[in-house]
Amino acid sequence: MTFTLTSDDIQDGGILPDAQVQAKGNTSPHLAWSGAPEGTKSYAVTCYDPDAPTGSGFWHWTVANLPADVTELKTGAGSPGGDLPHGAVQGRTDYGKAGFGGAAPPAGHGPHRYIFTVFAVDVERLDVTADDSGAVFGFNLHFHTLAKASITATYENLG
Repeated sequence: MTFTLTSDDIQDGGILPDAQVQAKGNTSPHLAWSGAPEGTKSYAVTCYDPDAPTGSGFWHWTVANLPADVTELKTGAGSPGGDLPHGAVQGRTDYGKAGFGGAAPPAGHGPHRYIFTVFAVDVERLDVTADDSGAVFGFNLHFHTLAKASITATYENLG
């Protein structure tokens, strides 16, 4: 079985809906996954924009330590007041705080890609906190990822 990621809110290759745009809804999308490999002990989720004019991209969302029996996050789970499973930790985005931060590319910069990825992880807990950056989450995931699945959507701020 292949590790796959689906969503009721975003489509791979589609345009990011207004609900996931910072100024229009700023709501984390529904995500569901299946087919995790044997040995999966937890999951992590990230949303990353590699096209941000920063030289290092832009982290919009990092979540780790989702229990192995969780295979879905409801719409808004990573937003303020959202309902993440007990033990899950959201890291500091490049907006400077933990939790989902929607798309907000500069006007006239062209379309940006928003890559939502779910990672099957070989440990129950990654050593990360709400103060840790996307780079720290990524570093830890590098050493503990069994499989990953992604959905990429685009968004352009036409100003």
